[in-house]
Amino acid sequence: MLEREFEYFLKNQDELVSRYPGKFIVIVGDDVKEVADTEERAYREAIKRFEPGTFLIQECVPGRESYTQVFNSRVTF
Repeated sequence: MLEREFEYFLKNQDELVSRYPGKFIVIVGDDVKEVADTEERAYREAIKRFEPGTFLIQECVPGRESYTQVFNSRVTF
C-alpha cells in the first residue's frame, strides 16, 4: 500500500526538495497533487480530492530523516 508513491519520492527526493523545500506534498501514483506548508493542511486538502489510503503525504527535506523514525525505550532485555 502506497509503495509506488514512496518509491516515487525516493527516486525524486533531490528534485522534489529543491522544488518544494520544507513543504508537505501529497503524492498520488507518480505525481505531486498538492503542496502545503503544514502536514495538517496537506491532509485537509488531500481528503477533499482523494480517498483515504490512496495518497502519501511527505515532508520535502533532504536525507533519510524525512522518512525515518527512531523510537527509544528504556526497557532492556
